[in-house]
Amino acid sequence: MKKIILPLFLASTIIFTSCKEEKKESQEKETEIETVKNTAQNSWQKPDKNAKTYAELSIRKGDDWKPEKFGGGEFENVNSLQLPEGHSDHAYYIRYEGPGWENSQVGYRMYLDWRNAIDIWGKKTDTIVLPYVGQNNYEDYHHESSWGQDILKAGKSLGLGGYGRFMNDSVAHFRQVKKTVASVENNTGSSSVMIDYDGWKTGEVSIDLDATYTIYPSDRFSKITLNPSEEIPGLTTGIVKFEDIPLIENKSENGEWGYIATYGKQTLVSEEDQLGMAIFYKTSEVEKIQEGPHDHLVIFKPTKNRVSYYILAAWEQEKNGIKTKEKFVKDLDKKLSTLQQNEKLQ
Repeated sequence: MKKIILPLFLASTIIFTSCKEEKKESQEKETEIETVKNTAQNSWQKPDKNAKTYAELSIRKGDDWKPEKFGGGEFENVNSLQLPEGHSDHAYYIRYEGPGWENSQVGYRMYLDWRNAIDIWGKKTDTIVLPYVGQNNYEDYHHESSWGQDILKAGKSLGLGGYGRFMNDSVAHFRQVKKTVASVENNTGSSSVMIDYDGWKTGEVSIDLDATYTIYPSDRFSKITLNPSEEIPGLTTGIVKFEDIPLIENKSENGEWGYIATYGKQTLVSEEDQLGMAIFYKTSEVEKIQEGPHDHLVIFKPTKNRVSYYILAAWEQEKNGIKTKEKFVKDLDKKLSTLQQNEKLQ
């Protein structure tokens, strides 16, 4: 019996080992295929010519980061980026200074540095343009072109819908942050920019803050959601103030939604160029509307819950653009009714 059992045992072992090796090789191949798939999914791809929305983040190619101004070279798009230590404004490291997002009517960009303000892309065309902006000349988007240009002078303000903390009668931006990570995502029905701030310090308080900007295929608005890790007084957003441009305010019939807005000659394009800007907010999330040194401010109640608001920019030179204050306000009031009925614009 021993002479028979031993060969059978060895044969079983060989068969088991062979199957195990085949299974291991199969698993390795599956893992390799999955890795390739993940890499393909995570690599940046140029938007389709028929894309309705788009978000991007683009950094200088082949340069070792140094906390100083520099130019030259080419840019490459990335899906995510941890902001390098020492990065500040006008560093020429990120193409047009931060992430951008757009649809057929309007575009926005966010200064990914201590300023944390949001600027506006005025668009004359209804196609996706951001992949081609600022590629040949870093400053060319400040000047009029066939597609449009950046149109807002943010200065020391929050621009349109940027955020900070109102304290000591001024807005604290993002001068002290331990780590900032930005990423972008493009889907069929929307495009988004996500920014995670770890250790944002203002005064004696340090919190984490997650922000998401989302744009949809139609209309001029973008939704912004802020998610603070701790309750802090003074979390705020706002619209840059310009001399002789009055603030416009209104609330929905049920009082649950409101907006602040401005309309008039407030662009970099020309002395006669007209622009409307607005922020829609949920009244239950807001403590007060207040004037800051550089902004009309919407100050939120202290909370650990998400707060959301919408920003909107209407430039008279956009295709089929709004060209009067009356039509601008009418459009805002229509959206206010939509918010009252649906609790959202998209």
